[in-house]
Amino acid sequence: MANKNAGDNRTRTSVSIFIVAGLCCFFYLLGAWQRSGFGKGDSIALAVTKTAGENCDILPNLNFETRHAGEAGGIDESESEVEELKPCDPQYTDYTPCQDQKRAMTFPRENMNYRERHCPPQEEKLHCLIPAPKGYVTPFPWPKSRDYVPYANAPYKSLTVEKAIQNWVQYEGNVFRFPGGGTQFPQGADKYIDQLASVVPIENGTVRTALDTGCGVASWGAYLWKRNVIAMSFAPRDSHEAQVQFALERGVPAVIGVLGTIKMPYPSKAFDMAHCSRCLIPWGAADGVLMMEVDRVLRPGGYWVLSGPPINWKTNYKAWQRPKEDLQEEQRKIEEAAKLLCWEKISEKGETAIWRKRMDADSCRSAQENSAARICKADDPDNVWYNKMETCITPNNGNGEDESLKPFPERLYAVPPRIANGQVSGVSVEKYQEDNKKWKKHVSAYKKINKLLDTGRYRNIMDMNAGLGGFAAALHSPKFWVMNVMPTIAEKNTLGVIYERGLIGIYHDWCEAFSTYPRTYDLIHASGLFSLYKDKCEFEDILLEMDRILRPEGAVILRDEVDVLIKVKKIIGGMRWNFKLMDHEDGPLVPEKILVAVKQYWTLNSTTSSQ
Repeated sequence: MANKNAGDNRTRTSVSIFIVAGLCCFFYLLGAWQRSGFGKGDSIALAVTKTAGENCDILPNLNFETRHAGEAGGIDESESEVEELKPCDPQYTDYTPCQDQKRAMTFPRENMNYRERHCPPQEEKLHCLIPAPKGYVTPFPWPKSRDYVPYANAPYKSLTVEKAIQNWVQYEGNVFRFPGGGTQFPQGADKYIDQLASVVPIENGTVRTALDTGCGVASWGAYLWKRNVIAMSFAPRDSHEAQVQFALERGVPAVIGVLGTIKMPYPSKAFDMAHCSRCLIPWGAADGVLMMEVDRVLRPGGYWVLSGPPINWKTNYKAWQRPKEDLQEEQRKIEEAAKLLCWEKISEKGETAIWRKRMDADSCRSAQENSAARICKADDPDNVWYNKMETCITPNNGNGEDESLKPFPERLYAVPPRIANGQVSGVSVEKYQEDNKKWKKHVSAYKKINKLLDTGRYRNIMDMNAGLGGFAAALHSPKFWVMNVMPTIAEKNTLGVIYERGLIGIYHDWCEAFSTYPRTYDLIHASGLFSLYKDKCEFEDILLEMDRILRPEGAVILRDEVDVLIKVKKIIGGMRWNFKLMDHEDGPLVPEKILVAVKQYWTLNSTTSSQ
């Protein structure tokens, strides 16, 4: 009798599972058909049918864990008619398409033009997967990564020789060690920041976002992190191989960039502090145009720190091996430009000078006798993508009271001034608050899918279509940072809002390569990105760029319309990614779906993920 009951129970259980699975898939297909309209839904339903059974599961086999040279997951979702993308030639291991050295040398050297972005045309783009160097391993977790980087991940020793006495980086066995030194802080970045903190309110949350021009290996930004300050660091790709690559391997925000002829890819009034530590930028040249560009991105009340030549030239001109007359003239030009910008020098000690941008600089300039200031006429100071710098001063477009912000972390969810003042068309305070609730819900769902999100496994995270910064805010933790990317074709320019929240980001057009080295992000998130670009450029180019900048065994989360993700999924089938297409957290009737993926581990000379 007991055996008969057990058999009946198993039969009923099997029938129940079959019914539930059938209903799940039926409603998924019904939702896709209802959204698509008559005549379109049939083709979508046919494509979805192939994987509908998988979409009702909760990723039992997709493995996010690090295995270094092991397999990254166990899902085989191959499809017919999928083009397999082959590995690139080994010479492209560290390929940075828009800062390629060979292409750069064909451009003028004046004003650093050749080191700016110069992207390959469509016919020259690589349609292959960038390989990792042999022996590549997952970076150390933060904070150990701040001080140690595996040699195999960036095998370049030139900085250990050229900067040996300045304590930038040292080679020790199979790792690089970063002592925290720098040309202008021989006692270490911590001591140097302590000196700045005696003048600049670094410790109380007033200063949250910082810009480090000519950052080297970004030790300044690395040591600011524990003081709750996040720095956007940049340096050119030049003879000092791998500066920015080292910074990102350490887990410090950085991009390849240079102050040359085009505007920086950041919004106006974005940073609380800007910094140059012997960055060798000719600040006083060309009537101070580079200082005017810093002024554009510096918030009223923000601070500019200049450390190194020509500050205190009378004492140091011999050590710098430069004529004192040249240094004297250089500092004179800097002081004149600062006065024109209405920056007040608040400190000069040793080789470090600090200026503060006045809260109401417009009134300051109007009060100056014989002011030669020329005010920029452009209506939108945030319209910067490939736009040339101008010898003019960006107006504040508001008084000092409007520019005041809550200290961090309170400002993360406080209403940003640009929204409170109605400067972002179509985004009210209510819509901003609704967006925050939505992203808290989405991130909560992500954490159920990928339980490593809160562990520190992912340090460098990118949001490719950041919106109001809701994803980064909901995910916020001292364990990681998010590069919020604002597509240049986005309907609303909200990058200024993101900075007002105490987050960082950058403008970018995803039809081009991003200004970073390969394998520099641990997790990439994109919501609605492919819908945004579906008529602009090829999905394959965007996915190949994502693969280039994603670390082996890094994770991807894509959120988009089902018909768009079906197209994306087919391309991913030819890449070395393990992936899963899932329903929206609210169920199968919602047309928006989620695709999660893990990039397999593979390196030079390997043909499978098992090597």
